[in-house]
Amino acid sequence: MKISASIYSDARQNLQQTILALDEHQVDLLHVDCNDDLAVFDDILQIRTWCSLPIDLHIITPTPSKFYQKLLDVPVEYVTFQLEPLAEPLIWPAGLSAAKGVAVTTPTSIDAFDAHTDCDFILIMATIPGQSGGVFDKENFKKIRTFRKRYPHKSIHVDGGVNGEVSFILRNMGVSTSVSGSYLFKGPSIGHALLNLTSRNMASAFQISDFMIPLEECPVVMDETTHLKEILETIENGKLGFCLVGNEDRQLKGLISSADIRKALLKKIDNPKDIALTDMINTHPVTIEGKQTVLEMLKKMKTLTFPIMYLPVVDSTGKMEGIINFVNLIKGEI
Repeated sequence: MKISASIYSDARQNLQQTILALDEHQVDLLHVDCNDDLAVFDDILQIRTWCSLPIDLHIITPTPSKFYQKLLDVPVEYVTFQLEPLAEPLIWPAGLSAAKGVAVTTPTSIDAFDAHTDCDFILIMATIPGQSGGVFDKENFKKIRTFRKRYPHKSIHVDGGVNGEVSFILRNMGVSTSVSGSYLFKGPSIGHALLNLTSRNMASAFQISDFMIPLEECPVVMDETTHLKEILETIENGKLGFCLVGNEDRQLKGLISSADIRKALLKKIDNPKDIALTDMINTHPVTIEGKQTVLEMLKKMKTLTFPIMYLPVVDSTGKMEGIINFVNLIKGEI
């Protein structure tokens, strides 16, 4: 996951000192907020003389058209227009070289992106825009998950309340870029904050249930009626490489992965019709309770002698609540 540093959040240094420090620490992007002010391009031109880091421009304006020519004259690598204040249609100028995005605040549904599918990414504002130091609203975890499912080939950027805790969760959810402002500049040093934002082993005060894939979105089969064809179809449609096995009371009975099916087929390759649920199911998968935190999850994973790609989430009685999938986290570390 890329870190886009919100350059105007640094109250301790002037702009040049901020940019040079970020360049020295090799931050991925420079996030430039613009509140309906064309003078922002003067800053961008100045920044270009100090470093070559990509510019991530976020514009809040009712009239995007007044920015079009400036975007052509002073190109940036990423440009985002916030949807909520728009008083005219957003019509991107021809010849724009930047990756295009639209931003939405927490109350706005990601349905708003449906009218902007020509964009490359969505920017989800997880706190109130313009208020540095806000707290991440966990409602946005659901928005991220919903958007990822609906638009699997679009990128997700997140701005607001991104600290070391939230960064771990966002990487796990497949967010491609997170904007960090006050957290990045209020710590002991930029380098220290960046290390926390990119750490593989960052704890979280959020509960697992806050960001897991909920049960209604999980591939699940019932142990009373399950056959090989149904299992294969469920795994294929779920696109996660496995399915949970439960009963009508939502009790977790086990887990079946593609590898489990492959092993069962190898054992009964001459009589595949004889393959039963008991030949495939892992009846003792590693699980975690939804009320536990990321720190507890990481501690649990460190005790294991084998890697896991997915983690069923249950309540204290063993009833299924959802899953945690680590595929996006692994991709983000490559």
